[in-house]
Amino acid sequence: MGLHFTKDEFASRLNRCRRKLQEQNLDGILLFKQESMYYLTGFDRVGYLSFQTLFIGIDGSVTLLTRRPDALLARHNSIISDIEVWIDRTGVNPAEEIRRILEARKMRGKRLGVEYHAVGLSTQRGKMLDAALEGFCHLQDASALVDDLRRVKSEAEIAYVRKAATLAEAMYAEANRLSVPGTFEGDIYAAMYDVVMRNDGDPPGSGTWVLGSGETAHLMRYQSGHRRLAENDLVTHEFGAAYRRYHACLMHCVVIGEVDPRHRAMFEACRNALDACKEVARPGHAFGTIFDTFAKTMSDVGFGHMIFNACGYSLGASYPPSWAEEPFMHTGNPLPIEPGMVLFPHLILIDQGAGLTMSLGETVLVTEGACEPLTHAPRELIVR
Repeated sequence: MGLHFTKDEFASRLNRCRRKLQEQNLDGILLFKQESMYYLTGFDRVGYLSFQTLFIGIDGSVTLLTRRPDALLARHNSIISDIEVWIDRTGVNPAEEIRRILEARKMRGKRLGVEYHAVGLSTQRGKMLDAALEGFCHLQDASALVDDLRRVKSEAEIAYVRKAATLAEAMYAEANRLSVPGTFEGDIYAAMYDVVMRNDGDPPGSGTWVLGSGETAHLMRYQSGHRRLAENDLVTHEFGAAYRRYHACLMHCVVIGEVDPRHRAMFEACRNALDACKEVARPGHAFGTIFDTFAKTMSDVGFGHMIFNACGYSLGASYPPSWAEEPFMHTGNPLPIEPGMVLFPHLILIDQGAGLTMSLGETVLVTEGACEPLTHAPRELIVR
């Protein structure tokens, strides 16, 4: 079997899930997030845009409904032994198969949670599900149930995050080496990707990552079409490495050629803010505290108008389209910070009027005391 965790660890996770179901007065849950399926059973699949669901019951049931090719995959890389297949055909409604499965497991009239907030459950499919189970059982949105379990990582998970961090550091070295005049952005992507794949890593959950230069340096999103770096340029790098689907990320800028004094001031502000944010990334504070610390630090030096409304998020095992996990660091977020969480505070300044940008971020592990940086952003502005 292609399992990345022990069967005992999966058993522990399933037991915690069932206890959570009982706390919420639920008899079971229908899971549609690939992350949830991977976490609870090891099932590792990227074709989740086709219909599938994993049913977890408090009675011990663990049943997967999927297509035939993915049934073969589940038998290879998961602990699931009860696998049902729906058949591809015109007009098929897999939700009716779910009702049949639940009927066989005596779920009529029971209370079931549903992961409605999932890439694998479109609005159309959600309506199909509701219609198929109307009058059969009572459905309740339980989209955050497994997310809550996944937020604090086990020692085995943290080991994978640490491996991802070593890959991210190697990507960082390639990004800086190649951020020189004349380099084609596509070659930078290729070199960074090569580091990950040659060292047994995985494609990142975001599919690709941010590499912007010139007029695109401040956009903070991947775009199709690449350019060559110019003699006087600023390059924004925000990237993540994955190992066994677990992520570690870094963010920084490289200045090519002449340095604008305002860039140095913005970098120093980002460095100081990152230090302040890491200081509060510890038990006793909330996710919102990190953002409020960032906002105050920037406002104190006159950069408050340059910030976005969030400054980071949780990391873990993720699938496309994003490596970001909720919750996000925004003002008022009351979620407590706990030991074992992996966080990615990344601080971005954009002065659209002046056409300037700067950013800095690294991955940290929350401990009982001060957080532990797993990746390391530069302490001085990188100039090539």
